[in-house]
Amino acid sequence: MGLYLNPGYDGFEEIRRDIYLDKTGLIVFINSLIGKPKPLVCFSRPRRFGKTFDADMLCAYYDRTCDSRFLFEDLEVGGSDDFATYINKYNVISFDMTGFISDARDHKTNVLDEMQQALLEEIREAFSGCVDEKETSLGKALYAVVARGNAKFVFVIDEWDALFREFKDDRQLQEDYILFLRGIFKNKDRTKKTIAAAYMTGILPVKKFGTESALSDFKEFTMAEPLILSRYVGFTEDDVRLLCEAYHVDYEEMKQWYDGYSFEDEKSVYSPNSVVSAINYNTFRNYWTQTETFESLKRYINENYDGLKDAIILMLGGQRVKIDISTFQNDITSFENKDDVLTLLIHLGYLAYDHATKEVYVPNREVAEVFQSAVRGGKWSKVEQAINESEKLLEATLNEDEGAVASALELIHEECTSSLKYNDENSLACAIYIAYFTARNYYMMVRELPGGKGFADYAFIPARGTDKPAMMIELKWQKDADTAMKQILDNRYHGVLKDYFGDLILVGINHDKDATGKNAKKHSCVIRKIRV
Repeated sequence: MGLYLNPGYDGFEEIRRDIYLDKTGLIVFINSLIGKPKPLVCFSRPRRFGKTFDADMLCAYYDRTCDSRFLFEDLEVGGSDDFATYINKYNVISFDMTGFISDARDHKTNVLDEMQQALLEEIREAFSGCVDEKETSLGKALYAVVARGNAKFVFVIDEWDALFREFKDDRQLQEDYILFLRGIFKNKDRTKKTIAAAYMTGILPVKKFGTESALSDFKEFTMAEPLILSRYVGFTEDDVRLLCEAYHVDYEEMKQWYDGYSFEDEKSVYSPNSVVSAINYNTFRNYWTQTETFESLKRYINENYDGLKDAIILMLGGQRVKIDISTFQNDITSFENKDDVLTLLIHLGYLAYDHATKEVYVPNREVAEVFQSAVRGGKWSKVEQAINESEKLLEATLNEDEGAVASALELIHEECTSSLKYNDENSLACAIYIAYFTARNYYMMVRELPGGKGFADYAFIPARGTDKPAMMIELKWQKDADTAMKQILDNRYHGVLKDYFGDLILVGINHDKDATGKNAKKHSCVIRKIRV
């Protein structure tokens, strides 16, 4: 057992002792590629989405120097036709690029030299006499080992893109790194004889130079397009239901906090680390600010691209924004427009992407709180002020202070949507969402919840343990607040809260031009409390 060569099953054995969900279908998929052209996979996902767990799982399954059947026989892969064909049949080379970067900095050496030397040393030691002492090419060394009758290799590379993130401005080093990887995987004849399969994972997809992928032989699966691997991106709806039942956790609250990533084949996907942390600590909260990418988020959302700030405000306001993800170069510096920044935020996990509509959005309450922290200060001061004042606005609403609510919304609408198209209900809805931002501490806030004969623009459903009444808000543009209230009562919107009994606050809000006819944002509000 080595550090990089055939690391054994210890890592996966530890994972199985903790909260574990079966994701070995990923092994079944990789097994289906073995023996076929280009059995190479790059599956990129954000921090804390289980990438390292998958790497440990693959090492444990393929490593020929151990017997790991007992870890897999009761899992999905254990029932597959190819289970016995591939388990413990290959030499595995597994490494995390961040480790080589750290060693290179400690030793003041080139990171690629550090990596080549470390890998070649282990290979020479394990396969004595197979590799010439003067050989400096890893690809040629692997070929020499297999040519002597040894098993083929499976590569498992974690944080493959760390070099692009850590040395973001060193284009020469980046190109040298790509050439190094090509030397292993691009030589078709040698690769076919040497590599059984390869699995790379990281935050970013494979780097593009221009419009071309730098490693075109790899099958790519990303947060924007996970394709058939969507159920392995994170925890699925069924996964989370099972965990909530097993550990007696409130499923609806778990969903509100951590659901929101959605793909064509998997409509609800959760961040695994957040779900497991909520179970282990028995607390629903934001766990994202503990990741290294949080500081980056603050920098990226302040990039000076036309339309970026407006897009962020709209998404903080619960709306979606259309983008073009095709121009993104899969690095953290080559931005040409706001869409490139927003695409990076998809890959970092701070935004979710709807492939069908080509729209991005803030996926859930947890990530919304991350944005709340990230907009503090700088050019976001007005948004920050609105969020900070949202607790007072909620209290004014619950106290039925119509004048205070109208005045506060008028100010927030003016400051937070100053450059947006504000004379419509969508703009007002955006302002409402930001204005009541902290209400999510007490409520599940739902946009256009079906009810009675129509739709409520916003429903505030009390969370468990809160003593606050439910609320429903209806929005109107260029009508009047009484019309909004009449629509609530006529359509019996309060019927959506069929399991709720107690006080219900009904709020009608209208946004209109002022008496001068200008586009000033004049707001009116009517509030009524009823008992259901």
